[in-house]
Amino acid sequence: MTYRFIDTHCHFDFPPFTDNEAASLVQAALAGVDKIIVPAVEAERFARVMALAVSHAPLYAALGLHPIVVERHDEHSLEQLEMQLAAKPEKLVAVGEIGLDLYRENPQFERQQFLLDAQLQLAKRYDLPVILHSRRTHDKLALHLKRHNLPRTGVIHGFAGSLQQAERFVQLGYKIGVGGTISYPRASKTRDVMARLPLEALVLETDAPDMPLNGFQGQPNRPERVADVFTHLCALRDEPPEQIAQALRDNTYALFSNL
Repeated sequence: MTYRFIDTHCHFDFPPFTDNEAASLVQAALAGVDKIIVPAVEAERFARVMALAVSHAPLYAALGLHPIVVERHDEHSLEQLEMQLAAKPEKLVAVGEIGLDLYRENPQFERQQFLLDAQLQLAKRYDLPVILHSRRTHDKLALHLKRHNLPRTGVIHGFAGSLQQAERFVQLGYKIGVGGTISYPRASKTRDVMARLPLEALVLETDAPDMPLNGFQGQPNRPERVADVFTHLCALRDEPPEQIAQALRDNTYALFSNL
């Protein structure tokens, strides 16, 4: 049986997709991937991401300021983000990629938290869900999300925390992004989390060209590999593949209502 997938997180505005967009989308479609959400990471990339979404039917945009490049963001970046959100472009489906990161050197964490709060406020103002990055910050991020209480919630992308941390996000109404990490047998904690969470809490993603699956190390990740993520997820869960595929799709549409 052929399933249809939505990759909820693919940085399609970076190589190897640059100047290979049409061929890359054909390749993804052959694997059943018919929609791809492309999150921006900084204001300089907003126009590029929006242009991709306008030019290619399967692509949808998310705009945000990523904590991993916190030094590139300033007040003008937030103004640019609000200008884009206020225009309410048809193919803008979320604010993202935003969040917190304590993995990088010199994280400028106070600045990160200021930018996160500002962007959560914008998401609430413009009634959009959020795509969230979190490394070594799950508990701190949950406090911010609880405080802002976004009606449209969002997704914790590339989740790799404990079951208790995942359940806390789910209790707040957030989805958990399932990616290539579960293809690695050594990632037993993450595999166990994805096996035990409610099916209605999960959405698929690749984080391409990052986060290559087991067996593809050293190669750029690609959106068609979301089908492989699905196969690994099915191996971890008790539900039949048909039910899992439909639930993942339903969950994604429920979260990103503009798709």
